[in-house]
Amino acid sequence: MKERILSWLKTGVPAVCAVACLFGSFTLKAAEPLKIAYSDWPGWIAWDIAIHKGFFKKHDVKVEMKWMDYGPSMDAFAAGQVDGLCVAQVDALVLNATGARNIMILLNDYSNGNDKLVARPGINSVKDLKGRNVAAQVGVVSNLLLIQALKANGMTVKDVKLINTPNDQAPQVLASGSIAAVACWQPASGQALKAVPGSKAIFTSRNVPGLIYDALVVSPKSLISRRDDWRKVMLAWEDVVNYMRDPANKEEMLKILGARVSLSPKEYEPLLDGTRILSLEDGAKAYVKTDKLSSIYGSMKVADEFFLQNEIYKKSVDINRTVDGSLTRSLVKAPAKK
Repeated sequence: MKERILSWLKTGVPAVCAVACLFGSFTLKAAEPLKIAYSDWPGWIAWDIAIHKGFFKKHDVKVEMKWMDYGPSMDAFAAGQVDGLCVAQVDALVLNATGARNIMILLNDYSNGNDKLVARPGINSVKDLKGRNVAAQVGVVSNLLLIQALKANGMTVKDVKLINTPNDQAPQVLASGSIAAVACWQPASGQALKAVPGSKAIFTSRNVPGLIYDALVVSPKSLISRRDDWRKVMLAWEDVVNYMRDPANKEEMLKILGARVSLSPKEYEPLLDGTRILSLEDGAKAYVKTDKLSSIYGSMKVADEFFLQNEIYKKSVDINRTVDGSLTRSLVKAPAKK
């Protein structure tokens, strides 16, 4: 700041004008909307409620929600085109490991059944998969879910024949008859169940609550310069959660959420059921440091180990540098530790 003012003074700009111009530029920048990239997941589509119900305006913060496919949304964040990103905690780790530094400030939800291991008819349990072909997209959350399902049944990935399959191709692969089961997330998991009559989910994220958190992450630069604005965004999220939890709003809520992805309220309701939406108070509890999946730290530790074992990246991510629960705790006045 000092250097900038001095450079202006050397060109003949009066001191008062120099300072005024400088702070005027800060004011202009602060007035710019925060840009947040979000994609097709119930806990993130919920931000549409904040738009429709005026919750950002209520808290006097300008926000531009940028709707994108999930992969491009991460690319946009990595390229600095947006200030914040709605992302699964596992992918936030990968972004950090590959140079796109991000700080997790808000927990939107955890998957509560939307991520599924869907098996063909005749496969009634995870143990029935031994020696069979199982599809999952290697290195992402569906792969992690499969490993947890096998672990819960005394098995490892060596007990099955893993077929690397993109998430959106999971329904077709299951329908082809070449595999016994597929691990995938919504909407692919729901489509897989419909594609093969008699198929069933033999393990879901509801069996391991907290394995897959979904969050809002922001760039360190934006968090430093716009901390109070991010605080207001989080207050708007609390209004979203309170709105969603009021039974009187159910019909309108499902219309808002379904409209984003061209689904009827009836079609959208099961997707919301598989997502545990988190309030700020819920988030504060998850920010307590433990090795359990009920803690974001414990959950990210499991994911970090998974990525290292699968050589997605080679050096462990310092989770303490990527997670900041201080804003959440300040808003609910929750203690940092038990």
